Amino acid sequence: MKLQLRTVAASVAILLAPMVISSNAFAADDVLMDKSGMTLYTFDKDSKDQSNCNDGCAVKWPPFVASQGAKAKSGFGVIKRDDGTQQWTYQNKPLYTWSGDIEQGDMNGDGLGGVWHVAKKVASVY
Repeated sequence: MKLQLRTVAASVAILLAPMVISSNAFAADDVLMDKSGMTLYTFDKDSKDQSNCNDGCAVKWPPFVASQGAKAKSGFGVIKRDDGTQQWTYQNKPLYTWSGDIEQGDMNGDGLGGVWHVAKKVASVY
């Protein structure tokens, strides 16, 4: 049985083993999730710090939106999308959720079209 802690200030629920990545995301078993526990994904057709998922693509793969003035840390960054909104990145890769994931922890988008992948925490090297 895994113990759960609740971080009220950051509105993030984490398991003891996972690490908080930012106030909006955490890693569970090295899979990145948003603060609601929904899996985050990367898209092979994106460029470094540039989202190439817009319009209909962004409906199916909602961008992991960053609020104005969001502070990046621990490998996270923020980019400006074509529509003017800001999107979180991890290791310079824009992050998305998948409309086909219904419950927390679902990973139904992994491998879709051979270009969508679960975003995973990169091990720190010291």
